[in-house]
Amino acid sequence: MSERTLVTGGAGFVGRHLVAKLRAQGERVRSFDLAKPAHEDDMQGSITDMDAVVGAMEGVSTVFHLAGDAQLWSRDNAHFDRVNRYGTKCIVEGALNADIRRFVHCSSLTTLVGKSTPIGVSTADEDIVLIGNEMLGAYPHSKRIAEKEVEDGVKQGLDAVIAIPTEPLGAGDDSLTPPTQMILDFANGRTPAYIDCMLNFVPVESLADGLIAARERGRRGNRYILGGENIPMQKLFAMIEQATGRPAPKMKMPYWAALAAGIVDTKLVAALTGKPPKAPLTGVRLAGRQVSFSSEKAARELGWRAGPAEPALKEMLDWAKGKGLLKAV
Repeated sequence: MSERTLVTGGAGFVGRHLVAKLRAQGERVRSFDLAKPAHEDDMQGSITDMDAVVGAMEGVSTVFHLAGDAQLWSRDNAHFDRVNRYGTKCIVEGALNADIRRFVHCSSLTTLVGKSTPIGVSTADEDIVLIGNEMLGAYPHSKRIAEKEVEDGVKQGLDAVIAIPTEPLGAGDDSLTPPTQMILDFANGRTPAYIDCMLNFVPVESLADGLIAARERGRRGNRYILGGENIPMQKLFAMIEQATGRPAPKMKMPYWAALAAGIVDTKLVAALTGKPPKAPLTGVRLAGRQVSFSSEKAARELGWRAGPAEPALKEMLDWAKGKGLLKAV
C-alpha cells in the first residue's frame, strides 16, 4: 500500500484546492479537518487532539499543515493561541514521532508586519523575523509563534519548510476569510470609506502549486513568501468596478481616523455585542503599513511564480454571485 500525503485543513479554502491538485497527480491524500469527510481517505478531527493527530499520521510520508483560524478577530484571543500555536505544536510533535519525511507549514503574511514596520510605504521579504510582542494582534502573534514551533521541530530533526502566502483569491472561499469578505463588502457597496493600503493577492490555484513546489524544492528550515502582484487600493477598486459595474467608494480616511474607528469597533462595539467588527483593529493596523511583498526567493529557489490576480478576482466574484453573496447593481 502506497504512503499517503496528509493535508490538515484539507476541507478549507486553500486546502480543497491543494487536495484536488495532489489527487489529480496520483497521490493518495488524507484530508484531516473538523468538517465531515468528503472522501473515503479523509479523517475528521481536531489538530488540538493529540490522539486524533496520531491517528491521522498513520501511513503518512509528507504533511501539509494548513489548518488554523485565519480570521482577524475572536471573542476570545486565547482561541488563536490554542488553534494556531498549540495545534501546530501537536502536528509537529505528531510528525516527529511518525518520522515524517517532509513537512510544509502554511503561515501568514501578517508574521512579516509588526509594530516596527513604518506607517506608509515599505517592503518585506523572508529575512524579516519579528518577535512575539511586535505583532499587531492576537492572530498574527499566534501565527508567528506557530512558526517557532516548526523551527523548534527542525532543530529536532524535522525536514520542514515554511510557506508564507499572501492573500488567497479565487472561487470557493466558503468561510469568507478576510480578503474575500473585504472584496465582497466593496462590491456590495457596504464600505463607504477606505484607507490607502497595498494589497498582495495570490490566486488560490497558484498557491496550491506553490505549496507543492515548496515541498519538492524548498530548503529545510527556510521560509518562502508565496505572493503575487502588489496592488494599490485604487487599482483593486478599478478591477472590482470593471467586473461588477459597482462604483468604488469615494471617501478616503486618514490612517489615524481609521485607527480610531477600529479601536471603537473592536474594543467597544464587538466586545459588547459579540459580533465581528466590520473594521477589526488588527486589519486596520496591518493596512496602515503599506507593505509590498517580494516572492523572488520562491521564484529563484522553487521555480514558482503566481498567476495574475484579475482572473482570480473574476472567478471569486462569479462564485459569490452564484452563491447569492453578490448583490445586483
